[in-house]
Amino acid sequence: MRRPGPAAGGGSASTHTPSRIQGRRGRRLPAPPRIINAEKSEFNEDQAACGKLCIRRYEFGAEEDQEWLTLCTEEFLTGHYWALFDGHGGPAAAILAANTLHSCLRRQLEAVVEGIVATQPPMHLSGHCVCLSDPQFVEEKGIKTKDLVIGALERAFQECDEVIGRELEASCQVGGCTALVAVSLQGKLYVANAGDSRALLVRRDEIRPLSSEFTPETERQRIQELAFVYPELLAGEFTRLEFPRRLKGDDLGQKVLFRDHHMNGWSYKRVEKSDLKYPLIHGQGRQARLLGTLAVSRGLGDHQLRVLDTNIQLKPFLLSVPQVTVLDMDQLELQEDDVVVMATDGLWDVLSNEQVARLVQSFLPGNRDDPHRFSELAQMLIRSTQGKEDSPTGQGQVSYDDVSVFVIPLHSQGQGGSGP
Repeated sequence: MRRPGPAAGGGSASTHTPSRIQGRRGRRLPAPPRIINAEKSEFNEDQAACGKLCIRRYEFGAEEDQEWLTLCTEEFLTGHYWALFDGHGGPAAAILAANTLHSCLRRQLEAVVEGIVATQPPMHLSGHCVCLSDPQFVEEKGIKTKDLVIGALERAFQECDEVIGRELEASCQVGGCTALVAVSLQGKLYVANAGDSRALLVRRDEIRPLSSEFTPETERQRIQELAFVYPELLAGEFTRLEFPRRLKGDDLGQKVLFRDHHMNGWSYKRVEKSDLKYPLIHGQGRQARLLGTLAVSRGLGDHQLRVLDTNIQLKPFLLSVPQVTVLDMDQLELQEDDVVVMATDGLWDVLSNEQVARLVQSFLPGNRDDPHRFSELAQMLIRSTQGKEDSPTGQGQVSYDDVSVFVIPLHSQGQGGSGP
């Protein structure tokens, strides 16, 4: 993968809100694509990467009656890649992810590329399919090409997480990051999210979220169930039960609402002494914290993260596996102004999906002759978070977090992709 370094200037008026923008109008992604970094050092907690994925093919051979694999040097399949990483506890994990995840993904895709380019098995189970050794199983399970790409993304995130863990331990550093990745391959856009960044499809008459945020609140049941199965993870310091508020000594013996891992609704219980412990998940909305420490429940890194003044680890509660959404661009009648907006949570803290969509839909149609309009749109989104009087939303909203944005035009992506 070709990954350019950050270019100085042009991204934002604030050095605390880096704008990384991908924009183009032609049918081919320029190589290398441009990243605008708003005069920020690479040691910013928000990091980004984008470029061309060059996927090669493995060939089977025989040597002394043993099968071995040879990696062909020619490109067999190509795609495009965009990624945003929002670091916490320092920039180290985000920098490692920006420099590593695309390589992990390429390796995982190369391991299954034969299945990705193979045709689906016909009803009579002859011919090529995604698994030549057992085509009947493939058909019975309904396994499709997109499932191999999804699996490659899931394994790439896990592999990258392991690399980050080893590197940070070896360098005595700490930290973690969220990860939001988009991959354009064979006419489909795969959006993989682990954390609280967001991707949004914006068309003239459609707004469609392509990711879901993963926070302690949204994954409450998974986290509570883990604490139920492995209570030793809480070290007797926390209660896994959720209550509407933090309980106090005066609540002993009183009836209060609660819910456990198996509950969507609420019920009553009488407060016991164990219920007065600090809750596993505390706070509401963006203030919710896992073990009083972390605001996200998925991401990369955080292997050394512990609750303050304890030896209680957070890593067992965190998932590095992303949720993957697939957008079939070949099934859409894509227009020139159809885009995907990818941004870290600093943007979404102050702008709703509808506000972002209105800005996109009002800006792009009137600037079709501008070759830099996608970059300018991303910069405008950044300005909308800086509380300026001339803010495009006219509401002077301020984000106190770093903000990174990609604007990805889909019209030239949905051409079926590059093949062998």
